[in-house]
Amino acid sequence: MRTIKLYDGTPLPVMGLGTWAMGGRSNPDPSQDKRALEAIKAALEIGYTHIDTAEMYANGHTEELVGQTIRGVERSKLFITTKVRPPNLSYQRTLASIDGSLQRLGLDTIDLFLIHWRDSTPLAETFRALNEAVQAGKIRYLGVSNFDVDEMKESQELSETPIVTNQVPYSLTTRSYVQNGVIPYCQENEIVVTAYSPVEEGRLHVQQVLEEIAAVHDATPYQIALAWLVQQPWVITIPMSHNPTHLQQNWDAAEITLTSEEMARLEALG
Repeated sequence: MRTIKLYDGTPLPVMGLGTWAMGGRSNPDPSQDKRALEAIKAALEIGYTHIDTAEMYANGHTEELVGQTIRGVERSKLFITTKVRPPNLSYQRTLASIDGSLQRLGLDTIDLFLIHWRDSTPLAETFRALNEAVQAGKIRYLGVSNFDVDEMKESQELSETPIVTNQVPYSLTTRSYVQNGVIPYCQENEIVVTAYSPVEEGRLHVQQVLEEIAAVHDATPYQIALAWLVQQPWVITIPMSHNPTHLQQNWDAAEITLTSEEMARLEALG
């Protein structure tokens, strides 16, 4: 698996596992637990090491399911990302959020911790808590999600350690964070773009160009859509699937090499 190296040399795989809607969406759905646990286990067996989750997912229940599945897995082989939700961005609530995520995940340290979305809380207040948590060893790396360029620059000023990623919606047909300058800014400043909803939750419109390129590579159109993302500098992605076949296909997509002509044809779809 190809990786992008963070500022200290730590390798981050270009293909990770998203967990939104595993075990519920806004609220827990225990009827989905078995399906979610089997999917996360299948991903680990395929070779996935980066798992992305959030306290907002199923109101913390998804973190619990991730924690159950990774129990017993060698910690050094995992890279776990989670996020604080907007209502918890005050100093005290952020600290409590970090501790809650650690407990649900069954971890002593979160690899990457993100601000999920902004609210009216001053960023300085949130980063006071985040910086303390890094100093205490509860968090290794800090990042943001759904931030514009100005918010990113403010975060970089407030964070005592480098901001390593901005997680944003990005796909062949979703280019709003290219248009607002975020993705070019990240690439110019060696900040990882973590593309979520890379195939529009399975609703990506498959155009003829995508089908033609997929046929050349003996791949699915969705694999080509993922390959287009991770072949770009400083871009990784975190597709979610419960289907073991799709999990394997997503993983294999990272090894597809598109020609410059194919990249340009796909770029034009946006």
